Amino acid sequence: MQKLTVITHEDMRIALKQEIIRSEDSRYDHRLHGVLLVSAGHSCYDVAKWFGHSPRSVQSWVKRFNELGFAGLQDSIRPGRPSQLSPRMRKEVEKHLRKSPTQLGYQQNLWDGKLLSHHFKQYYQIEVGVRQCQRIFHEFGFRYRKPRPVIAQSDPAREKAYKKTENAIKERKD
Repeated sequence: MQKLTVITHEDMRIALKQEIIRSEDSRYDHRLHGVLLVSAGHSCYDVAKWFGHSPRSVQSWVKRFNELGFAGLQDSIRPGRPSQLSPRMRKEVEKHLRKSPTQLGYQQNLWDGKLLSHHFKQYYQIEVGVRQCQRIFHEFGFRYRKPRPVIAQSDPAREKAYKKTENAIKERKD
């Protein structure tokens, strides 16, 4: 039987790693296979080399499996960085966002990420990034409204004459 090989070996290896990382189930299966190979007598160093991880990671998988069973190989909850905004601040910000920025002393008519970031710095002395401010808009159920450009001082009489009304259409036919 002929030995099978994968074309573009390094590219496929990277793609396979990304596919494993992408899915929670894939990461679980990946760890499961690693522990299975160790239980079959292979060393953590060999498994780590084959899987592209550090031996410490494989040792951690085996240790967690020994302590917690299959649940030890599941992804743990990662809460992330704690919010700088307290529940009281969130309520205040939501009230502020329901008002026009001009009511709070700003020159802009509409809220955007930059203005909200500036607002946090001015009112609460905390720095919140523009992208995070956009997430806060989404969290509160707001959506970005792009301001319409204002036409530079058009002449109302000429504007009325230009509009396509029944009278204008009749005049053009004559």
